[in-house]
Formats: sequence, C-alpha cells, structure tokens
Amino acid sequence: MTMPDTFQEGTDWQQSSGPHVIVQVHEADCWPVDDNSGSGTKDELEDGLHPVIAIGGRTAADGRPLNVTGVVVSVLEGLTEPVDLVQVNIADGVIVRQYVSNILTYAAGSAATFETAPVVGQPVYVDDSDDLSEGVTLSMSPLNDAGVANPQAGVLWYCQDEYADASVGLGNTSATFDTSLPDEETEQEFCVLLFNGSRDLA
Repeated sequence: MTMPDTFQEGTDWQQSSGPHVIVQVHEADCWPVDDNSGSGTKDELEDGLHPVIAIGGRTAADGRPLNVTGVVVSVLEGLTEPVDLVQVNIADGVIVRQYVSNILTYAAGSAATFETAPVVGQPVYVDDSDDLSEGVTLSMSPLNDAGVANPQAGVLWYCQDEYADASVGLGNTSATFDTSLPDEETEQEFCVLLFNGSRDLA
C-alpha cells in the first residue's frame, strides 16, 4: 500500500455542509505538522491541504490531551514561515475525509496491535507518533508511541456515498465498514465526525 506523503487535499475532503466555527491560530501551535511530530518529517501545512490537527501543547504538562482539535480550512502565509496563520474549523459535528491509521496500541515505542474491523463510531485520535506516514495525523490509538495520551478528534463515520441504498443516489454501499483491514499498520481513507471529545471528557 502506498503511504500518504501529503495531507488530505482535493475537493471531497469536506463531507458535510457544516457546522462552521473558524478560529485562527499560529502554525507553530498546531501539531502534528512539519517538525511538530515524533518523526519531525510530517508534511508541511500549505493552503489547499486539510489535515485534522490539535492546537496547543504536546506534553501532559502543557495540557495534552485536552487540546482543541479541528480541521485545517486554509493557511494565510506570513512574511516569514513561523508567523503563518492557520484557519481551523473546530465545530463539533463536521464530517471530513481523512487518512487514518489502524494502530490501536503501541509497545516499546512501536505499533503493537491493529484494528482489523473498524466500525461506525469508533474513536479516532490526533497522534504525533513516528509510525504514522508523512501525510497522516490520525490513528485509533488513545496513546502515542511514547505512552502519552492523544487528544480525541472524533469518531469514524459514514462518507456521503456510504449510506447503503439510501433514498438519494440508490445503490450506495457502506464499503468502508464492510471490509476487513490487514493485521498490520494500514492507513486508509475514512470519514471522521469531528468533536472535541478529550476536552469534553475532562
């Protein structure tokens, strides 16, 4: 399988018409992007890319995992790289298409167990671990490869074309949830229903 080397882009990343709660933050406070990740080789934010990210500290002492999470809408480039401003939709209930890793747990710094039968409503987390590819920010693991809690970004959900035999666009199937994944690290496109779950559960 080809591992994603760039964040979600194109026209179908947005799978719901709303809601919209747009906030503006400095790129330096967003992770895992660029060097704000375990590997330091994560894709760079550019306008037209739409990863799900966390905002704020990456350590428990700095408030993790109670970070605000959301999906990048646009990037306003500053005169110098550190002052780029990122517009993020932090609204609960927005549905976006994203690359998600099926890692469930880590052991000794490496991926240990994997989800082979994902289901609608399964929790998804912002994960800054080295195991995730350059263009992937989400996994199914509540802890990263250093054993630090990941902020929950939302849950797996249906894409617009995955409501089986719905009244509109007959013949659709929920294929994402009808097929099994390999018992190994796999990064697949899913739709994710976003909400600031970790913060709400505090």
